[in-house]
Amino acid sequence: MADAALRLTTLAEELLGDPLPVRIRAWDGSESGPPGTPVLVIRHRRALRRLLWRPGELGLARAWVAGEIDVDGDLYTALGLLAGVLWERGGETKDRAHAVLDPRLRAAARGLLKIGGTLPPPPPPAEEVRRRVGPLHTKRRDKQAISHHYDVGNDFYALMLGPSMVYSCAYWEHEDSSLEDAQRDKLDLICRKLALKEGDRLLDVGCGWGAMVIHAAREYGVQAIGVTLSHEQAVFARKRIAEEGLTDRIEIRVQDYRDVRDGPYDAISSIGMAEHVGEVRYHEYAEQLFSLLKPGGRLLNHQIARRPEKDESAYQVDEFIDRYVFPDGELAPLGRTVGALEEAGFEVRDVESIREHYALTLRHWVARLEANWRKAVRLSTPGRARVWRLYMAACAISFERNRIGVNQILAVKTPESGNSRLPLRTREWNGTG
Repeated sequence: MADAALRLTTLAEELLGDPLPVRIRAWDGSESGPPGTPVLVIRHRRALRRLLWRPGELGLARAWVAGEIDVDGDLYTALGLLAGVLWERGGETKDRAHAVLDPRLRAAARGLLKIGGTLPPPPPPAEEVRRRVGPLHTKRRDKQAISHHYDVGNDFYALMLGPSMVYSCAYWEHEDSSLEDAQRDKLDLICRKLALKEGDRLLDVGCGWGAMVIHAAREYGVQAIGVTLSHEQAVFARKRIAEEGLTDRIEIRVQDYRDVRDGPYDAISSIGMAEHVGEVRYHEYAEQLFSLLKPGGRLLNHQIARRPEKDESAYQVDEFIDRYVFPDGELAPLGRTVGALEEAGFEVRDVESIREHYALTLRHWVARLEANWRKAVRLSTPGRARVWRLYMAACAISFERNRIGVNQILAVKTPESGNSRLPLRTREWNGTG
């Protein structure tokens, strides 16, 4: 078969009703599609069988993780060109993929059968999370999900994140700042929003590798508790804290945030953790953090948000991310998060969107991963490294296109007197009125 690329291009365009935006190179050496664009390389016809058995994003993701498809050219450009096929038309494509009677889908399936063969479906790559059972967001299931995501190996994460070991959106004072400076500036911005001072008790929920508690203790003199469900993160954080000489000011616990009972705290930071909480537990999360604060205490909730759907009942969790990256992770619209915090008793005083900052952060992480590719593969697996490259690059495009955002929400446990103890110039932490 010396014309596989042409046949695949024709099938794709008949299904989509539009020209394919990228060029295809098939396993037989044939090429087809618009010249001068990134090339979608299909290395093995097994990728077609994955699409036959699981049409849409998950089938493509499995082929990518298995190394059966790749991109020759700039990955961001390729994802940007494919966004109109995979994302902006996502609802239409999903409906079509499950509408067995759709004549275009049936014709495409017959074409793929002829090219890809009728062998049984290939098993999913080993990096995929297997079928999960039981209720969402129990303590046991959450701990398993966190372990899948974070216990990949501290050395692997260090390749991507750099010396700061901060795995959340940085804050870029200037686009040409270093990643390390931007992460430090983010941590300091959070400390200023929380109005931390010498002797305050700080709880960092989902403390990761300890960057926030270390910065707050070293620069602001707080007594800090960091909680995480990842044993690898906890080991790394405790070692860093000892090296900084801060063991008398910081404690790291492997503990679920629902089990924290030693309040009250003056301040709570939750940076990139609430995405793991889940809709069924979000009110419990807000009420728990509210109960742990002193009257007048502040919460800084730093969280990714999705755009609201016109029909919220139609919202579906991204299959690739759920199977390979964040098992059981869920994104909520900003308004729903603010509402849950207010219903728990918080007074929401400030919301800052830093969506573009996350796109920059992700591009830096991808660049670091690509620059250290062989070592990343050695420290994990080829499939795991491919998961992270695709995940982070696709997320960068999503932030840039406003498909998702990230917000810092400052909320106060305002006492009955109504004195929030915030200045009249609320945003004095960054010099703006």
